[in-house]
Amino acid sequence: MPSLGRLHLITDTRPGRDALAVARAALAKAGPRLVLQVRVEDSATDRDAYELAGRMVAECAAVGATCLVNDRLHVALAAGAAGGHVGALDLPVAAARRVLGPDAVLGATAREAVAARAAVTAGASYLGVGPCHATSTKVGLPAPIGPAGVRAVAAAVDVPVIAIGGVTAARVPELVAAGAYGVAVVAAVSAAADPGRATDELLRALPC
Repeated sequence: MPSLGRLHLITDTRPGRDALAVARAALAKAGPRLVLQVRVEDSATDRDAYELAGRMVAECAAVGATCLVNDRLHVALAAGAAGGHVGALDLPVAAARRVLGPDAVLGATAREAVAARAAVTAGASYLGVGPCHATSTKVGLPAPIGPAGVRAVAAAVDVPVIAIGGVTAARVPELVAAGAYGVAVVAAVSAAADPGRATDELLRALPC
């Protein structure tokens, strides 16, 4: 498994967003410190997801960054991504591991210690933990767990914990102090007036 970057950028493919331009700006600042997670809307076709993932894989390869595909593991394999990430309603972690193989990066979503340990036992390489704070990027999320929730999960597992949900550069230090290895963002970069500058601010708040 490749070394995992501490900053994860999840693509925002909603209308009016230029996911490719945002990714390029972030990659120019972060290089191999970035993990780019390709997430498309549920309404997107597999062809659309595959074409976007293929472009993102190429952009990441040019700077040594890691590219993952969220939810659609067949797209991750077809596009040559380093792996994927599965949420609570996607394939079970053990099944996802069988699909991706033993060497791929596999992220799983968790918000409490018991589920986190189960995901790691089933083959998760890292955990996306949250939502840490309220966010409007994704609907239907449970209540935020805050830094205390991150701390409980981080203490229970020995894989990197990536805090997600309402993450800003100002909130990074408290999440890292709670045990987070890194953070995952959507709006903090995608909705920024200057995505490159926003990426740089997040990187400066994270450990090297």
